[in-house]
Amino acid sequence: MSNKQKIGLALGSGSSRGWSHVGIIKELNKLGVEPDIICGTSVGAMVGAAYAKGNMDRLAEWACSLTKLDVARFVDINTSMKGFVDIKRFHGFLTEYIAGDDDKIEDLPKTFAAVATDMYSGREIWLTQGSIVQAVWASMSLPGLFPVIKNEDRWLTDGGLVNPVPVSVCRALGADIVIAVNLNGDIVGKHVAKSGVKEIKKEQKHGFTQKVSDLVEEYTSFQFSGGDENQEQAPSLLNAIAASVNITQDRITRSRMAGDPPDIVFAPKLSHIGLLELYRAQEAIEEGKKCVQRNSSELEYVLGR
Repeated sequence: MSNKQKIGLALGSGSSRGWSHVGIIKELNKLGVEPDIICGTSVGAMVGAAYAKGNMDRLAEWACSLTKLDVARFVDINTSMKGFVDIKRFHGFLTEYIAGDDDKIEDLPKTFAAVATDMYSGREIWLTQGSIVQAVWASMSLPGLFPVIKNEDRWLTDGGLVNPVPVSVCRALGADIVIAVNLNGDIVGKHVAKSGVKEIKKEQKHGFTQKVSDLVEEYTSFQFSGGDENQEQAPSLLNAIAASVNITQDRITRSRMAGDPPDIVFAPKLSHIGLLELYRAQEAIEEGKKCVQRNSSELEYVLGR
């Protein structure tokens, strides 16, 4: 009878900072650490599902190839106000780089769970069976950006609203040791300037409409716009959303992790990366690797090596 302890990996929410999950997983594998249980919230669910399905390297290669223009193309400028993200393009991305429409969570070689929130009851929902794509989509449905998704007669939205770092889910699914990744440790106040206006050069518009160019700036760089450049400006719409999400997730993360602490926490330093700066994957992945390296001694201790 094996006495091997089961290792759980709790991958937290954090939008574009979530690319660091890739670096963390790669470095853990390099050190011989293979999680048995993977639980993710929001972008953590996306990367965790890709890893469990064997598609993480393909996902990382795609992420590192992204440009600002590629990110802007995911924005639906003819939005019906259910969300800013082009759902057809997003669905195509999920099926190409995460899992197929017919792939089921219960068929994965590792135990996997995605965390979502019931929009009406506010309850935390653990998605441990059924469609991988639907589970990831539900967990990532950040209000205002993605439309909510229906699952078994429930309208589900982003899991970061209730459990940004799903340590408790790992424990419930049988993990003896839980490694947590918290992307929200140093983000409060980072996307709202205290004074003045940050100067950002406008990129040339090569054959792209002015409206979409404005979206590139608005939804990827979080710059302030309009008014006297010497006068302090109010945060833009998405800037305000980003700051609100940061505050909420930071507070919830602190509360949940205090009540159910993991055995070790990796907290990559990524506060400089904005909500939708998905094109900065390479630096996020590298910081993920460095974060594990900085904490390798503690990791070895926790694992009893």
